[in-house]
Amino acid sequence: MSPRLITLTLNPALDLAADADAVLPTHKIRMHHEHADAGGGGVNVARVIHALGGDTLAIIAAGGASGRVLEEMLDEAGVPRRSVLIQGRTRVSLNVLDTHSGLEYRFVPEGPKLSEAEYQAFLDAVAATEGEWVIASGSLPHGVPDGAYAELARIAAGQGRRFALDTSGIALRAALQRGGLELVKPSLNELELLVGRDLAEPAAQDVEAMALVRSGATRLVALTLGRDGALLASAEGVLRMPAMDVPMQSSVGAGDAFLGATVLALARGASKREALAWGTAAGATVIACAGTARMRREDVERRYCELMGVME
Repeated sequence: MSPRLITLTLNPALDLAADADAVLPTHKIRMHHEHADAGGGGVNVARVIHALGGDTLAIIAAGGASGRVLEEMLDEAGVPRRSVLIQGRTRVSLNVLDTHSGLEYRFVPEGPKLSEAEYQAFLDAVAATEGEWVIASGSLPHGVPDGAYAELARIAAGQGRRFALDTSGIALRAALQRGGLELVKPSLNELELLVGRDLAEPAAQDVEAMALVRSGATRLVALTLGRDGALLASAEGVLRMPAMDVPMQSSVGAGDAFLGATVLALARGASKREALAWGTAAGATVIACAGTARMRREDVERRYCELMGVME
């Protein structure tokens, strides 16, 4: 039986994306090639796992008309979900690609404020849902304590589940201080902010990633490096994977795709090198598609084979 992967999204989003000939101040920006996707870190992870044939359940905090649209989009895509209803409205984000300059503009609202009762209902939903892995990804909404992911990791550990995390800032620091995580996936910038120094050199990246592993904060560190690919640090050392050369359509959800594919591969018993290749292939596939975390399974599989062929 395929392992079940639960994803957590306390601050999901309805993601709108479009192209524009040029983004200029004070001008009315005419957009075309519009897309709408159910978004937010854990939602994106669940969509990717589902697209790759994995068993997943997305637990989301959703509210208002935008929250209902997000739920409808997940249902239409066949992604299993469990909603914790909130009074506030689910945020709506906007991503615009300036086709003249090639620059992408991402407008991301803060989102609603959760009450103490709504936050507790989310914790209760996680505790009551069966699954082998718990994957938390994204920002924390107002009203939720900075230690929310540390608390969710505690709940998962108490039930014998593996906990993977992709977040930043105080929320990431609090979870790492608790320790015992299975995997964390910072970007290079997020890791630099965490350790307080520049990590442009590969040797420095290796040192800090391995320091997290040796401290007991996490068993694995999956660090995404943009054009320089990604690395996976464990007690056995550091593995690196080169970035794939793909046309850039949208970077939104690429990190979530990397996380979802990497964790799914590990859950299925893949080696660390294979898992890193699956994550890299999924991230590249999302970058080559317009919209949020969009992909076709066959494209990910093809790119995975390309990577493993290069690495053989």
